[in-house]
Amino acid sequence: MLRLIFILFLLVAFTSCAQETINKNDKQMNLNQKVKQDLMKTYNPLSKDEQKVILQKGTEPPFTGEYTKTKQKGTYLCRQCNAPLYRSEDKFESQCGWPSFDDEISGAVIHKPDADGIRTEILCANCGAHLGHVFKGEGFTSKDVRHCVNSVSLRFIPVVIESTPERAVFAAGCFWGVEYYLSEAPGVISTTVGYMGGKTENPTYKDVCSHTTEHAEVVEVFFDPKITSFEKIAKLFFEIHDFTQVDRQGPDIGDQYRSEIFYLNENQKSITDSIINVLKEKNYKVATLVSPAGVFWKAEGYHQDYYKNNGGQPYCHIKQKIFDN
Repeated sequence: MLRLIFILFLLVAFTSCAQETINKNDKQMNLNQKVKQDLMKTYNPLSKDEQKVILQKGTEPPFTGEYTKTKQKGTYLCRQCNAPLYRSEDKFESQCGWPSFDDEISGAVIHKPDADGIRTEILCANCGAHLGHVFKGEGFTSKDVRHCVNSVSLRFIPVVIESTPERAVFAAGCFWGVEYYLSEAPGVISTTVGYMGGKTENPTYKDVCSHTTEHAEVVEVFFDPKITSFEKIAKLFFEIHDFTQVDRQGPDIGDQYRSEIFYLNENQKSITDSIINVLKEKNYKVATLVSPAGVFWKAEGYHQDYYKNNGGQPYCHIKQKIFDN
């Protein structure tokens, strides 16, 4: 009898331990899944005008959108989550006042009855961002379909892609030089210069230079995670400017020229903190700020790809080797 009780005790103990191991594994799997989901659901901060359209299903005024008449070859992404939505080859001129497409990237767009009971609304399949409406039977193209999309719901990159790129934002002095170096990095899809980190809506270059808006000159980078990584680009960021200087870069002095990384998720923050710790171990006095990303305000056209369009090389940025890899 005692032997039977002992055997039963061992069976219960074994089952309990096995269940505890399964529970721990399940918890770890759930944690890993949650981390992946959190990264997937990291959305770009939106301005008030973007929120009105993307979140509140508003409509931008006709003929005012940035992409109404663009014809450049590339891909249109969701402004909120960066998911590819439309190809430039499917864009056509409809004279309706908004960007028009007669096709979508497969699986990228959801169609559903609009609240008005008449139209069909289109939304980003990845994040649910409101894009606009789709119409049929108008005869504009052979496909007889028109996706009428708000420019404010889109971001354009001059490369044809299918998979979702990753995004990063860096400030390291004059954005002309920063863009010059970052745009040449392997795996970088596109770069755009602009402003971030301030308190003024839609600032101009003159506003930022007045030192009253608190914005930094930044470079927004879209990159292919299959080719490069945030860590590699962040290390390059530190190698192309003097990150020990406060509110200046060489001859350029002012808070808009500060060194700062604007992280878009906790993974980017963790990697940045790790790199800074390595630099401190190398006895560098790191002045780089690490801040959550805010709304990105695109700079004026003449600032974009400045050195590529005007010739010359950066005068206040010099690349130096710091990291082994």
